[in-house]
Amino acid sequence: MITLNNVSAGYGGCDIIKNISLEIKKSLSIVGPNGCGKTTLLKAIAGILPSKGEIILKGKFLRDMSRSQISLSIAMLSQQPQIYFSYSIFDTVMMGRYLHIKQGFSNAPAKKDKLAVEEALKAVNLWGEKDKDISKLSGGQLQRVFLARTLAQEPSVILLDEPTNHLDLKCQIELIDYLKKWENKGNRLIIGVLHDINLALSLSPQVVVMENGEIHANADADQIIKDGVLDKIYHMNVRNHMINTLEKWRK
Repeated sequence: MITLNNVSAGYGGCDIIKNISLEIKKSLSIVGPNGCGKTTLLKAIAGILPSKGEIILKGKFLRDMSRSQISLSIAMLSQQPQIYFSYSIFDTVMMGRYLHIKQGFSNAPAKKDKLAVEEALKAVNLWGEKDKDISKLSGGQLQRVFLARTLAQEPSVILLDEPTNHLDLKCQIELIDYLKKWENKGNRLIIGVLHDINLALSLSPQVVVMENGEIHANADADQIIKDGVLDKIYHMNVRNHMINTLEKWRK
């Protein structure tokens, strides 16, 4: 669904990721130490950050697509923002419908837009609290609101940029479990950057390991563990930490 050919991108004329080539047909997790280029890679795939090389989405070159065309296919769920406006839950999630509403928010949302928001809020168990001010929510609830906004956008690809940071363990697991259910409902794709190895493997058994802006390894987790790739990247023994999660995939 997504192909990258010799993609480089960065900031201020300095490339952070260098000559990345990757074919993504199924969901995958991206891991690696801080500063290795994981977020930069997601921003390039989302078209947020200009890049060199080729990024192909569903047979179309990303550079030939408008911002709105990209956003209709790709949504990005990041860490909980520190600053947000004091809107209701319903209105916040409705923002995900911007590209679907004719002429943007200058027109009132149509019935289908309201139904999409309702479905997204029911999916994250917040429909009963739709009128609550988001400034009154806990961190876990707020992240569920932003997940609902992402779902209301109706993308076929969701990019996760460490969305479980600042969430407790229960909320982390629920978020990943729901995203897996979302993926399995159709021709959908998740690409996730997650620091927690177990959560990364819960999202996908395929792992891309990055180091110094390049792909160090791209393989199933079994092979990654066998080769000791993560031990070398993180300079510690992480194998035992991953065993329990891998056993779930084998069952």
